[in-house]
Amino acid sequence: MSDITDFFSNPGPLSDVIKGFIPRDAQTAMAEAVGEAIKNKGSLIVEAGTGTGKTFAYLAPALLSKKKFIVSTGTKNLQEQLFHRDLPMVKKAVDKTKKTALLKGRSNYLCLHRLSQHGGGILEKETLNEFSLVRRWAETTSTGDIGELKTIKEDAKVLPIVTSTVDNCLGKDCPSYEDCYLVQARRKAMEADVVVVNHHLFFADLALKDTGFGELVPEVDVVIFDEAHQVPDIASEYFGINLSSRQVQDLTKDIIALQRTALKDAEQLGKIAEKCQLHMADLRMLFPHNPSRGNWIEKLQQDDVAKQIDIIKHNLKNLADVAVVHQGRDKDLDLMIERIVDFIERLEKVTDITSTGVSLWYETTPRHVVLHLTPLSIADKFSSIIQAQPSAWVFTSATLMVDGNFEHYRHTMGLYDAETLSLDSPFDYQNQAILCIPRFLPEPNDRSIKHNLVDIAVGLIEASKGRSFILFTSHAMLREVAEIVSERIDNPILVQGSTTKAALLEEYLKRQDAVLFGTGAFWEGVDVKGDDLLCVMIDKLPFASPDDPLLQARIDDCKKQGGNAFAQIQIPQAVITLKQGAGRLIRDETDKGVLVICDNRLVTKQYGQTFLKSLPDMKRTRSLQAVHDFLQNIE
Repeated sequence: MSDITDFFSNPGPLSDVIKGFIPRDAQTAMAEAVGEAIKNKGSLIVEAGTGTGKTFAYLAPALLSKKKFIVSTGTKNLQEQLFHRDLPMVKKAVDKTKKTALLKGRSNYLCLHRLSQHGGGILEKETLNEFSLVRRWAETTSTGDIGELKTIKEDAKVLPIVTSTVDNCLGKDCPSYEDCYLVQARRKAMEADVVVVNHHLFFADLALKDTGFGELVPEVDVVIFDEAHQVPDIASEYFGINLSSRQVQDLTKDIIALQRTALKDAEQLGKIAEKCQLHMADLRMLFPHNPSRGNWIEKLQQDDVAKQIDIIKHNLKNLADVAVVHQGRDKDLDLMIERIVDFIERLEKVTDITSTGVSLWYETTPRHVVLHLTPLSIADKFSSIIQAQPSAWVFTSATLMVDGNFEHYRHTMGLYDAETLSLDSPFDYQNQAILCIPRFLPEPNDRSIKHNLVDIAVGLIEASKGRSFILFTSHAMLREVAEIVSERIDNPILVQGSTTKAALLEEYLKRQDAVLFGTGAFWEGVDVKGDDLLCVMIDKLPFASPDDPLLQARIDDCKKQGGNAFAQIQIPQAVITLKQGAGRLIRDETDKGVLVICDNRLVTKQYGQTFLKSLPDMKRTRSLQAVHDFLQNIE
């Protein structure tokens, strides 16, 4: 028997710390495979179905190996859960003396220098109030982690003022460097045996290492990605270049604030900074009023947009020239000059329409525009990173396979030599759940489907007495259906967008008959067990919007290379998203429930089989009556 088999046995180290621990073959098999990958410094891809216990299956062998390792999760919430709940438990069973560290991105830590710089003089009333709350909290915090600050909103306007970015951090030249919370958190991470990060932070660090800024994620022997299905999209973002009007506005605000306090004689500098602000705001005016995404190359070919970009380039160069005159007078200004030069370089790159192998696209928020240059494939870049670092790499999620194999994931990530392992969920889906694809539905793009969705939702909500997630692929359809359903039933209806995701979930769990209407945010990373969730309805197959500019560029590129973009890109992406949505339903051995997918393409199209094969093996029906009966019979 190996150390790992012993560890997961009962009696064994894990059963000593977890009351009622029951060994699971799939969990032990995954732990053995992770142990092998660590020993051989190899790469491993594992799809572990819900309920396998994958967190313990990678933590135990990594801790037993006595090597230094990083775990990267999909979100900050999962990061906190892993660090505060799962890791201490396994550590207790292996070695309590192991040093662990939780590391977040820099925008999660208070910046003492920026706090002292802003006396709050030029802030609006609401922001000024938030600023005083931050000040008060700053006197008592020991970590500087903004997450502790519950008295202000997640997206409070004060946060960019009291946190730093890569652009405006003074680094070792900062007067508050020795007391810096970010530096303290990094030092702790450098000394720790186990560091818990999230994907955004991991790839931000890789991107920074590329530019020679130094590294935040320390060198380690083992890297484990949980929720690894999210990695390709996040990595693409960081392997590209972007520039937002907000970054330029933040820089010019900093310059104006500095000119008014430390450089009172540099009036021209303040004036040009104000001009840059206006020209950036004018650029946003050239895009549709409502937030949107689109093809930046097409937009750049419009005369007014091209002219505005030239004006912005000219003004940024002016700003740099005038700032250089005052170089050496102030450390903050010297850093701002570097930022201006960096923005000019980035602007050149994201407006170069001759670039190949990349997509140039834009997205707008109500007040800002972000220009992106994103690589169409990360495979070469990522595989070269793996080859350059002699570590073990583990990628795991409940949703990595498409049509029974890992080819799509391997190809996307460049993991051509990786070992693979697929472990089914231990749940008895045949008895715990029903999958229904209702009969007699119009095509999903037919406008009349809305009325069918309303009728189906009302019937399901009545049969399950609430306790349902009604999930949509578009915000527009969500709003329309939610509005009509609310007129026909008395259950409390909670709609995504009305408040934060966490607040909605809390409200849903508090009210025994509530129904939650959600889109993207509720398709994954939500864990509602037992009688709190009996029904998940999905409006249609979650194909990404065809007018998404990045997807469009990938499709065009695939076609140029003679590939079938629908089969190679669109179907695999949609399969993984559907598996995530379906995974909300059964979270425990005793859960029961129904999954209703209102899309007849699952039955009428050949590719429907690819989707069905990828879903858990539930009993299947096309009769809504059978579903209602099943729901009404759940104890």
